Amino acid sequence: KPKCYPLHSVVLLTILILAFFGYGFLSSRHLMPAGVRAGHSVAVRDPDGWQVVTLSRMLYPQPMVLTPSRSDALTVTPWLAPIIWEGTFNIDLLNEQFWLQNLTVGLTVFAVKKYMVFLKAFLETAEQHFMVGHHVTYYVFTDRPADVPHVLLKEGRQLVVLSVRSYARWQDVSMHRMEMISNFSEQRFRHEVDYLVCSDVDMKFWDHVGVEILSPLFGTLHPAFYTANRKAFTYERRRRSQAYIPWDEGDFYYIGAFFGGSVAEVQQLTSACHQAMMVDKAKGIEAVWHDESHLNKYLLHHKPTKVLSPEYLWGDWLLDWHPVLKKLRFVTVPKNRQKIRNP
Repeated sequence: KPKCYPLHSVVLLTILILAFFGYGFLSSRHLMPAGVRAGHSVAVRDPDGWQVVTLSRMLYPQPMVLTPSRSDALTVTPWLAPIIWEGTFNIDLLNEQFWLQNLTVGLTVFAVKKYMVFLKAFLETAEQHFMVGHHVTYYVFTDRPADVPHVLLKEGRQLVVLSVRSYARWQDVSMHRMEMISNFSEQRFRHEVDYLVCSDVDMKFWDHVGVEILSPLFGTLHPAFYTANRKAFTYERRRRSQAYIPWDEGDFYYIGAFFGGSVAEVQQLTSACHQAMMVDKAKGIEAVWHDESHLNKYLLHHKPTKVLSPEYLWGDWLLDWHPVLKKLRFVTVPKNRQKIRNP
């Protein structure tokens, strides 16, 4: 005669067995596939969603606790975000980590009206220096899609043309950039890329710009103000504007030509800036440096998780190359600004 057990006892025993084996499978110590040999690289996710990356054996100089990589420049903010200078990172280590995660980086650029003349050089130099070896999608916003130049792209990289309307003033084009990036982030970018980098088009990449810049939210120090006192920053000082920053506040002055982060963070930033500009417009006021003023207000209250040094954006109008700059990676293109900005 078979033994009969109470139903609740059977259920309890089943739960205990599932819990025991489930823990073994879900524990981060058991996430590596059995077929992966010791020392091989693998990227997996633990139950909390964090990325667990096991690097392959690599040889590189040992970091020394009492020997800072840079002693001539600030390398970490008061809120413990790294400031990225040449010599503060090992690109081989970083590349290995990002390759294992199989991430895609989106790069947005606006080539509207006569600014189309800069697009070919921008894309060609990006192919040489931007996120080399990684998956990249170039998002070109333009009112002249037929004029987008053909540029030979490496494997794993693609170009997407997004048609947008033009505006009478270059200031309006610049400010509506925030609105368009926000809308496309919500509708499209979040489904296609992991990180979003937003750049001006009148630029050329001169040297390596890679995954060392990637972070949930990054901003770039303006090359004209990285040594200045906050009272010299060209923040919006009128209280009526949503971009207003008092004289006794401010960490750094960030340039509007190069910022980014995860798609979710960029969508939040651009949406907030656009909404603030709409409030200003209803009041009949326009921030002194347009979208850049609103970007600085946002980054004051939403601290970036990485800050890029002026090595990552240098102006052609700046003749003094300070010794602290070991490399110039991304620079503006010399031009007749007044002629280009006029229709």
